[in-house]
Amino acid sequence: MIHAKNGTEVLENLTPVVSPGSGVEHWGASYFGPRYSTSARASGQNSPQALMTQMCANETILPHFHGVAQFQIFPAGAGMMGKSEVRSLALQYKDHHSAYGPLVAGPHGLTFIALRNRTGDSAPVYLGKPGYREKLKPSKRRNWVSPHIALSTRPVLQHRKDVSWEPIFEQEIKDEMSAQVVRLGAGMSATAPDPKGGGGYYIFVCNGSLQMPGESLPAWSMVFVEPGESAFEIKAGQIGLEALVMQFAFDDD
Repeated sequence: MIHAKNGTEVLENLTPVVSPGSGVEHWGASYFGPRYSTSARASGQNSPQALMTQMCANETILPHFHGVAQFQIFPAGAGMMGKSEVRSLALQYKDHHSAYGPLVAGPHGLTFIALRNRTGDSAPVYLGKPGYREKLKPSKRRNWVSPHIALSTRPVLQHRKDVSWEPIFEQEIKDEMSAQVVRLGAGMSATAPDPKGGGGYYIFVCNGSLQMPGESLPAWSMVFVEPGESAFEIKAGQIGLEALVMQFAFDDD
């Protein structure tokens, strides 16, 4: 199955959400799936889960981990993750049961979008709360944050003559996980990776638009291609397209 969500619709449906770790009220919306699940055998556990969070100015989210692997996009605002600066556009990859944080928003807020290829036991487990050690499981413990990802101006993007695939992470990747930015001029197309070669992948529209049958998806829209599908054709709209393509490894629980 292919899941698609218009980013404008998600932004228009932001609602107040209380952070389970700090008690601070910020804003959230869902692309796919529930906001949290605390069971590895939850209903819809094999369905994608993609969630947007808009942090308040100077808000802090304490160190924590999740029971499933995730990509995390930072499309707006700025802040700090531990001792590293995070600013748009940036991408994080984090293995399951791998702690990260604290995540601290700057004076103008910070937006992040968490992407999981399945729901599973995805609720955050905070390192400052009793019992977290009992919930830890073996993991590769990768917690990678990309360098800044530059986006094109409108005329440069629109008049591109070639397709460009650019790997995002500088570290060596030894499994099926991959993360790339694809850049397409107006009306151009490219074939995304074979979904059967990993655990499915997300496509996030960073700039321009993505053409779907009967629909044009604007910036901040999302597509998830399940592992059983055929390779997805990425087609740019009238002003071109820059998109993140993020493939998960096969499950390694």
